[in-house]
Amino acid sequence: MKLYYSPTSPFARKVLAVSIVTGLRDRIDLVEASPHPIDRDVSIVGSNPLAKVPTLVTSDGQAIFDSRVIAEYLDAKSVAARVIPQDDELRWKALTLQALGDGILDAALLIRYELTARPEGFRWPLWQERQFDKILSALDALESGHSFTEQTVDIGTITLGSALGYLDLRFPDFIWRDGRPNLNTWFTTYSRNDFLLRTAAPAPKAA
Repeated sequence: MKLYYSPTSPFARKVLAVSIVTGLRDRIDLVEASPHPIDRDVSIVGSNPLAKVPTLVTSDGQAIFDSRVIAEYLDAKSVAARVIPQDDELRWKALTLQALGDGILDAALLIRYELTARPEGFRWPLWQERQFDKILSALDALESGHSFTEQTVDIGTITLGSALGYLDLRFPDFIWRDGRPNLNTWFTTYSRNDFLLRTAAPAPKAA
């Protein structure tokens, strides 16, 4: 299999983490790409017309995307642990947590693109503020109502771990841990898992 990815993409990180948990990482060759909201990486277009990462190409040439579909594919092919629970109640909880983590990432990426892809004179501060509001609401809901533990390894917790790691990477001044001791404690422990340590994005280069 072949995976188009970017080392800093949180969605690619999610997929790579899933590949480790499912025992499939050694069967995947990585192809580094340069996705951009404006300038598409043409190297991906043949497999994914949206030119987004992650995009997985299977051994028989089938292209699979986005991260949610790739995760489900890898789970179905697992030679080790599963990341999508088979129990109905646990399954819906995990998939809903995945959706919440993906939503945090969607908002974070919109802010990131606003700051890096849009010319400075056209940036919209209110837009950024509203995206941060979504992230804060999600984090508050997780702080007060999450039902997972540091030992829970499924598609929901993997996605959330990738999302919180992305906030730390791209928004170091966004102090999301303040007032959220439960979430902070969970992430501090969960981020020590091998599948997150091995997929962490490289630290930004000093200016």
